[in-house]
Amino acid sequence: MTRALITHYAERTDVTRNMARFYALEIVPTLFGETCLTRRWGRIGRRGQSKAHTFETEEAAANLFREIVKRKQARGYRVPTGADVAPVKAANRSRPETT
Repeated sequence: MTRALITHYAERTDVTRNMARFYALEIVPTLFGETCLTRRWGRIGRRGQSKAHTFETEEAAANLFREIVKRKQARGYRVPTGADVAPVKAANRSRPETT
């Protein structure tokens, strides 16, 4: 299992517009010595979509990472506050199980 170098998870919610979105970023090394920036986004509780960008250096990946985080913060995405949110696995949250 590969270990993420950098992760970021943010949410944007607006009850009046029925909006509940997440955006997750993760930088990990590839098997070929490159660096991969993976972006995941969608409605909270759903799988959403993803896109991967491959870079030759970590610095190039980190530059895009910072640019995306800055854009998302400008659009209202915020890191959720709460002990139940794990930064890497938060984007994979699903609906609570019923027993």
